[in-house]
Amino acid sequence: MKTVKFGTRMALALSVVGILGTTATAFASDVNIYSYRQEFLLRPILEKFTAETGVKVNVVYAKKGMLQRLEKEGANTPADVVVTADIARLKALSDANLLGAVESKTLNSNVPAQYRDSANRWFGLTLRSRIIAYSKDRVKPGEIKRYEDLADPKWRGRICVRSGSHIYNRALVASMIAAHGEAKAEEWAKGLVANFARKPQGNDRAQAKAVFQGVCDVAIMNTYYFAKMALNKKKPEQQKWAAALTLLYPNQEDRGAHINISGAAVVKHAKHRAEAIQLVEFMSDNTAQEIYASVNYEFPVKKGVARSELVHSWGEFKADAIGLSEISRLSPTAQRVVDRAGWK
Repeated sequence: MKTVKFGTRMALALSVVGILGTTATAFASDVNIYSYRQEFLLRPILEKFTAETGVKVNVVYAKKGMLQRLEKEGANTPADVVVTADIARLKALSDANLLGAVESKTLNSNVPAQYRDSANRWFGLTLRSRIIAYSKDRVKPGEIKRYEDLADPKWRGRICVRSGSHIYNRALVASMIAAHGEAKAEEWAKGLVANFARKPQGNDRAQAKAVFQGVCDVAIMNTYYFAKMALNKKKPEQQKWAAALTLLYPNQEDRGAHINISGAAVVKHAKHRAEAIQLVEFMSDNTAQEIYASVNYEFPVKKGVARSELVHSWGEFKADAIGLSEISRLSPTAQRVVDRAGWK
């Protein structure tokens, strides 16, 4: 177990093994978080929260195992809040009946309806778009305008993308199902697979590297990965990868670019419910939203909060208006489409 200081409080930063070995007695502070989001991103937000409210915070960080842990703990869980990096995990926690409904005027005001659960069990905190990135040298502006264009045979052997089963791509396929129906979405997925330059592998940055190296000409990636590469001083080679790309927000003439979220929820059996709601409200408001935008280069979920300078330079874009609840509902169907298309 590693202990990390957050100003005047202590946060428990545990590996997955540590989570499975932790008992409720390890938590004695005022609000306790289980988080899939990384420590570097939450640290400044939680420091501000404690400074402004006096509420102490304990955090358990993990890459997986949260749902199973909460199920095992049941009503004895020490967790008050869960924080995730995508809609899929929020939906899984909700489906398992592990989240409690929250009635909050602040959250309803800060978080647009399409980015929160209709039953108020979870709330989006940041937005990111799943965009198309293409080679500045080998693809002309205007050759691609829509996600649908990626299935055109003209791109045969020219596209790189990570596994279709990854939550980011599964959500994208779900958005295609919502827009066109399952049969058309599967036809699109099969066309996309036929255009792969290589077997899906690696993360979003690996796709950008492949375009830079000439392995492919087009990639699909989340917006914040581009910003992290473009500003990466520790690994300057990634700046070259980003510089080789042109970013495209797809479908600007129709439904808009696909959006996913990070989000938070209050645990059903929260022992510090009032403080938990206060924390989630704080994370949706100006101070935390500005930190999210500057630290991880995401889009604030609250309207009117400024984006980072680099993200702002990409310009305004039209986002797909479909609710994330519908995307999560269609996720199992999307996985079947991915499987049938051979997007391994």
